[in-house]
Amino acid sequence: MDSSPTTSAPPEGRYSRRSDAEADRRLRIAAVVCGVLFVGLVAWFGASYVLRESAMSGTVPTFQAVSDQEMQLQLSVTKNAGTGGVCTVRSMSVDKTVVGQSDFRVPAAGSSYSAIVTLRTTARGTTAELLGCTPDK
Repeated sequence: MDSSPTTSAPPEGRYSRRSDAEADRRLRIAAVVCGVLFVGLVAWFGASYVLRESAMSGTVPTFQAVSDQEMQLQLSVTKNAGTGGVCTVRSMSVDKTVVGQSDFRVPAAGSSYSAIVTLRTTARGTTAELLGCTPDK
């Protein structure tokens, strides 16, 4: 037996010998690229949401059940001047079933619109809810 000391180093040229600094640098670059892509994606979704929602938005500040077959409600819409569209409103009964739903046209004139509209129902409605407003294409 040979009593010479054994080395634990791999044979020269057999394995890649990147330094820790170079590995850290590559990891840092990958993290920055992923971070920039993530921030860009969040900005894209945020901007598209703001632009889509700012074109037309509405509320139903007041409503009243006139009879078992109709409700009167105030539809108030803020919008960009010259933008027309449609707002969808629904009514539900005490047991939360939908008793009426209708689209109401919003004219393009002006930057706001407010009107008292009548929603036909199949039974007595207890709520009037604005589902959303969609601008014309």
